[in-house]
Amino acid sequence: MLVASSSSSSILIIYVVVFGGLYFFYLRPRSKKQKAQRQQSRKVEVGQRAQTIGGFVGTVVKNESDLVTLRSASGVELDFIPSAIARRFDPVVPESTDDHPTEGDAK
Repeated sequence: MLVASSSSSSILIIYVVVFGGLYFFYLRPRSKKQKAQRQQSRKVEVGQRAQTIGGFVGTVVKNESDLVTLRSASGVELDFIPSAIARRFDPVVPESTDDHPTEGDAK
């Protein structure tokens, strides 16, 4: 009876040590890296375009510690708290698919 109790407690200790190692060496650094990337993508400067968590896209007009003011294309200015900024908005410009040769290509 004493032997069975000892082996089950040692297995429990092994599981705790393995999970603790997994947490400290894999999960914790990974979550810190993701958090740092989120914070970096949320930092916007005046003149940049930003998207809010609600999907509003505008140009940053004013950036204070407690408010970020975005201006829409129609000129409306809205104030948001910094945590409402989801990311910088850099739309992808599709490559031109012109069949016309450029000046250097024509012969």
